[in-house]
Amino acid sequence: METTMNAPLLELKNVTVLHRIEAVNWAVESGQVVGLVGPNGSGKSTLIQAAAGVLPASGAVRWQGRPLRKIAAMERGRLVAWVPQDGRFEFGFSVRSVVGQGRYAHGDDGAGVEEALARLELRELAERPVSQLSGGERQRVLLARALATGAPLQLWDEPLAPLDPRHALQILQLARELAQRKNAAVVFSLHDLSLARELDAVVVLERGKLRAAGKPVEVLTPALLLDVFGVRAQTTERLTLKLP
Repeated sequence: METTMNAPLLELKNVTVLHRIEAVNWAVESGQVVGLVGPNGSGKSTLIQAAAGVLPASGAVRWQGRPLRKIAAMERGRLVAWVPQDGRFEFGFSVRSVVGQGRYAHGDDGAGVEEALARLELRELAERPVSQLSGGERQRVLLARALATGAPLQLWDEPLAPLDPRHALQILQLARELAQRKNAAVVFSLHDLSLARELDAVVVLERGKLRAAGKPVEVLTPALLLDVFGVRAQTTERLTLKLP
Protein backbone atom coordinates (compact mmCIF):
# COMPACT_ATOMS: atom_id res chain seq x y z
CA MET A 1 0.00 0.00 0.00
CA GLU A 2 1.48 3.31 -1.08
CA THR A 3 1.43 6.04 1.53
CA THR A 4 3.05 9.42 2.02
CA MET A 5 5.61 9.46 4.82
CA ASN A 6 4.59 11.51 7.86
CA ALA A 7 1.22 12.42 6.34
CA PRO A 8 -1.77 12.57 8.70
CA LEU A 9 -3.84 9.41 8.84
CA LEU A 10 -6.87 11.46 7.79
CA GLU A 11 -6.71 14.89 6.21
CA LEU A 12 -9.53 17.12 5.03
CA LYS A 13 -8.76 20.25 3.00
CA ASN A 14 -11.51 22.72 2.14
CA VAL A 15 -14.09 19.95 2.37
CA THR A 16 -17.53 21.30 1.54
CA VAL A 17 -20.89 19.56 1.35
CA LEU A 18 -23.60 21.72 -0.18
CA HIS A 19 -25.78 23.40 2.47
CA ARG A 20 -24.22 21.28 5.25
CA ILE A 21 -20.44 21.68 5.59
CA GLU A 22 -18.37 24.68 4.57
CA ALA A 23 -14.62 24.59 3.84
CA VAL A 24 -13.49 22.35 6.69
CA ASN A 25 -9.75 21.83 7.18
CA TRP A 26 -8.87 19.12 9.67
CA ALA A 27 -6.28 16.40 10.23
CA VAL A 28 -6.15 13.29 12.40
CA GLU A 29 -2.84 11.79 13.42
CA SER A 30 -2.34 8.07 14.00
CA GLY A 31 -2.73 6.92 17.58
CA GLN A 32 -5.51 9.39 18.33
CA VAL A 33 -9.03 8.95 19.64
CA VAL A 34 -10.84 12.07 18.45
CA GLY A 35 -14.25 13.35 19.51
CA LEU A 36 -16.43 15.34 17.14
CA VAL A 37 -18.90 17.56 18.99
CA GLY A 38 -21.39 20.26 18.17
CA PRO A 39 -25.05 21.25 18.61
CA ASN A 40 -27.75 19.31 16.79
CA GLY A 41 -27.60 20.08 13.09
CA SER A 42 -24.02 21.32 13.22
CA GLY A 43 -22.87 18.81 10.56
CA LYS A 44 -21.20 16.07 12.60
CA SER A 45 -22.79 13.17 10.72
CA THR A 46 -22.22 14.89 7.38
CA LEU A 47 -18.54 15.44 8.10
CA ILE A 48 -18.01 11.84 9.18
CA GLN A 49 -19.72 10.57 6.04
CA ALA A 50 -17.61 12.86 3.86
CA ALA A 51 -14.45 11.70 5.63
CA ALA A 52 -15.49 8.08 5.07
CA GLY A 53 -16.11 8.70 1.39
CA VAL A 54 -19.76 7.67 1.56
CA LEU A 55 -21.03 11.21 0.91
CA PRO A 56 -19.84 13.26 -2.09
CA ALA A 57 -17.97 16.41 -1.15
CA SER A 58 -15.81 19.00 -2.81
CA GLY A 59 -12.30 19.63 -1.58
CA ALA A 60 -9.80 16.92 -0.69
CA VAL A 61 -10.12 13.93 1.62
CA ARG A 62 -6.86 12.03 2.02
CA TRP A 63 -5.75 8.94 3.87
CA GLN A 64 -2.01 9.11 4.62
CA GLY A 65 -1.60 11.48 1.72
CA ARG A 66 -3.67 9.43 -0.75
CA PRO A 67 -6.87 10.96 -2.14
CA LEU A 68 -9.73 8.70 -1.07
CA ARG A 69 -11.54 9.27 -4.35
CA LYS A 70 -8.63 7.59 -6.14
CA ILE A 71 -8.66 4.51 -3.91
CA ALA A 72 -10.66 1.58 -5.31
CA ALA A 73 -13.79 0.63 -3.40
CA MET A 74 -12.48 -2.75 -2.23
CA GLU A 75 -9.26 -1.25 -0.90
CA ARG A 76 -11.19 1.56 0.76
CA GLY A 77 -13.20 -1.06 2.61
CA ARG A 78 -9.97 -2.38 4.09
CA LEU A 79 -8.72 1.07 5.09
CA VAL A 80 -11.76 2.88 6.47
CA ALA A 81 -14.68 1.60 8.55
CA TRP A 82 -17.80 3.71 8.95
CA VAL A 83 -20.47 3.15 11.60
CA PRO A 84 -23.70 4.99 10.74
CA GLN A 85 -25.77 6.67 13.40
CA ASP A 86 -28.89 4.69 12.59
CA GLY A 87 -28.32 1.30 11.00
CA ARG A 88 -31.44 -0.08 9.34
CA PHE A 89 -31.92 -3.79 8.84
CA GLU A 90 -35.01 -4.51 6.76
CA PHE A 91 -34.18 -8.14 6.09
CA GLY A 92 -33.74 -11.03 8.49
CA PHE A 93 -29.95 -11.10 8.50
CA SER A 94 -28.42 -12.75 11.52
CA VAL A 95 -25.98 -10.96 13.78
CA ARG A 96 -23.17 -13.19 12.54
CA SER A 97 -23.92 -12.48 8.87
CA VAL A 98 -24.02 -8.71 9.44
CA VAL A 99 -20.70 -8.75 11.31
CA GLY A 100 -19.31 -10.93 8.52
CA GLN A 101 -20.11 -8.18 6.02
CA GLY A 102 -17.09 -6.41 7.46
CA ARG A 103 -14.90 -8.97 5.71
CA TYR A 104 -16.35 -8.38 2.24
CA ALA A 105 -13.43 -6.22 1.13
CA HIS A 106 -11.08 -9.01 2.21
CA GLY A 107 -12.83 -11.60 0.06
CA ASP A 108 -15.35 -12.61 2.73
CA ASP A 109 -12.72 -14.74 4.47
CA GLY A 110 -14.48 -14.68 7.84
CA ALA A 111 -11.32 -13.77 9.72
CA GLY A 112 -11.88 -11.76 12.88
CA VAL A 113 -15.65 -12.30 12.96
CA GLU A 114 -15.63 -14.49 16.06
CA GLU A 115 -13.25 -12.09 17.79
CA ALA A 116 -15.52 -9.15 16.99
CA LEU A 117 -18.59 -11.01 18.25
CA ALA A 118 -16.81 -11.80 21.50
CA ARG A 119 -15.37 -8.29 21.93
CA LEU A 120 -18.83 -6.73 21.63
CA GLU A 121 -20.51 -9.43 23.76
CA LEU A 122 -22.62 -10.71 20.86
CA ARG A 123 -21.85 -14.42 20.82
CA GLU A 124 -25.12 -15.40 22.47
CA LEU A 125 -26.99 -13.30 19.91
CA ALA A 126 -25.00 -14.44 16.89
CA GLU A 127 -27.79 -16.42 15.20
CA ARG A 128 -30.63 -14.02 16.00
CA PRO A 129 -32.02 -11.70 13.31
CA VAL A 130 -30.66 -8.21 13.84
CA SER A 131 -34.13 -6.80 13.25
CA GLN A 132 -35.24 -8.40 16.54
CA LEU A 133 -32.57 -6.72 18.66
CA SER A 134 -32.81 -3.62 20.82
CA GLY A 135 -31.31 -0.34 19.65
CA GLY A 136 -28.26 -0.78 21.85
CA GLU A 137 -27.71 -4.33 20.65
CA ARG A 138 -27.98 -3.25 17.01
CA GLN A 139 -25.41 -0.54 17.65
CA ARG A 140 -23.00 -3.13 19.02
CA VAL A 141 -23.56 -5.21 15.88
CA LEU A 142 -22.56 -2.24 13.72
CA LEU A 143 -19.47 -1.66 15.82
CA ALA A 144 -18.57 -5.35 15.60
CA ARG A 145 -18.88 -5.16 11.81
CA ALA A 146 -16.50 -2.19 11.79
CA LEU A 147 -14.10 -4.03 14.07
CA ALA A 148 -14.14 -7.07 11.79
CA THR A 149 -12.95 -4.97 8.85
CA GLY A 150 -9.56 -4.53 10.49
CA ALA A 151 -9.55 -1.02 9.02
CA PRO A 152 -6.98 1.28 10.63
CA LEU A 153 -9.25 4.32 10.35
CA GLN A 154 -12.51 3.93 12.26
CA LEU A 155 -15.20 6.59 11.81
CA TRP A 156 -18.20 6.18 14.13
CA ASP A 157 -21.31 8.35 14.13
CA GLU A 158 -22.66 8.73 17.69
CA PRO A 159 -21.83 5.14 18.67
CA LEU A 160 -22.53 5.68 22.36
CA ALA A 161 -26.01 7.21 22.10
CA PRO A 162 -28.10 4.00 22.45
CA LEU A 163 -25.73 2.18 24.81
CA ASP A 164 -26.03 1.60 28.53
CA PRO A 165 -23.15 2.95 30.70
CA ARG A 166 -21.25 -0.33 30.89
CA HIS A 167 -21.27 -0.94 27.16
CA ALA A 168 -20.42 2.70 26.50
CA LEU A 169 -17.32 2.37 28.66
CA GLN A 170 -16.41 -0.82 26.82
CA ILE A 171 -16.64 0.97 23.47
CA LEU A 172 -14.38 3.73 24.75
CA GLN A 173 -11.84 1.14 25.82
CA LEU A 174 -12.13 -0.52 22.41
CA ALA A 175 -11.51 2.83 20.70
CA ARG A 176 -8.34 3.35 22.73
CA GLU A 177 -7.12 -0.15 21.92
CA LEU A 178 -7.78 0.28 18.20
CA ALA A 179 -6.00 3.63 18.09
CA GLN A 180 -2.86 2.05 19.52
CA ARG A 181 -2.48 -0.25 16.54
CA LYS A 182 0.02 0.73 13.86
CA ASN A 183 -1.11 3.73 11.80
CA ALA A 184 -4.60 3.69 13.30
CA ALA A 185 -7.08 6.18 14.74
CA VAL A 186 -10.69 6.37 15.85
CA VAL A 187 -12.96 9.36 15.27
CA PHE A 188 -16.47 9.45 16.66
CA SER A 189 -19.19 12.01 17.22
CA LEU A 190 -20.78 12.44 20.63
CA HIS A 191 -22.79 14.82 22.78
CA ASP A 192 -21.27 14.13 26.18
CA LEU A 193 -18.81 17.00 26.68
CA SER A 194 -17.53 15.54 29.94
CA LEU A 195 -16.55 12.44 28.04
CA ALA A 196 -15.05 14.46 25.20
CA ARG A 197 -12.61 15.98 27.69
CA GLU A 198 -11.10 12.52 28.23
CA LEU A 199 -10.15 12.00 24.57
CA ASP A 200 -6.89 12.80 22.79
CA ALA A 201 -8.40 15.56 20.67
CA VAL A 202 -11.73 17.22 20.05
CA VAL A 203 -13.26 18.98 17.05
CA VAL A 204 -16.11 21.47 17.50
CA LEU A 205 -18.54 22.12 14.66
CA GLU A 206 -21.05 24.96 14.56
CA ARG A 207 -23.50 25.47 11.69
CA GLY A 208 -21.38 23.46 9.29
CA LYS A 209 -18.13 25.23 10.11
CA LEU A 210 -15.15 24.07 12.11
CA ARG A 211 -15.15 26.26 15.17
CA ALA A 212 -12.17 24.78 17.03
CA ALA A 213 -9.91 21.73 17.12
CA GLY A 214 -7.16 20.53 19.42
CA LYS A 215 -6.64 19.19 22.92
CA PRO A 216 -9.91 19.14 24.89
CA VAL A 217 -8.55 21.20 27.77
CA GLU A 218 -7.60 23.93 25.30
CA VAL A 219 -10.73 23.77 23.15
CA LEU A 220 -13.63 23.17 25.55
CA THR A 221 -13.32 26.44 27.41
CA PRO A 222 -16.22 28.01 29.33
CA ALA A 223 -16.38 30.81 26.77
CA LEU A 224 -16.68 28.42 23.83
CA LEU A 225 -19.25 26.21 25.56
CA LEU A 226 -21.43 29.20 26.32
CA ASP A 227 -21.09 30.62 22.81
CA VAL A 228 -21.55 27.37 20.85
CA PHE A 229 -23.75 25.24 23.11
CA GLY A 230 -25.48 27.88 25.22
CA VAL A 231 -24.43 26.29 28.51
CA ARG A 232 -22.32 27.46 31.40
CA ALA A 233 -19.54 25.18 32.56
CA GLN A 234 -17.83 24.76 35.89
CA THR A 235 -14.66 22.71 35.86
CA THR A 236 -13.97 20.60 38.94
CA GLU A 237 -12.97 16.96 38.73
CA ARG A 238 -15.67 16.59 36.08
CA LEU A 239 -17.32 19.04 33.72
CA THR A 240 -20.71 20.06 35.12
CA LEU A 241 -23.13 21.72 32.70
CA LYS A 242 -26.20 23.82 33.49
CA LEU A 243 -28.41 26.27 31.64
CA PRO A 244 -27.39 29.93 32.03
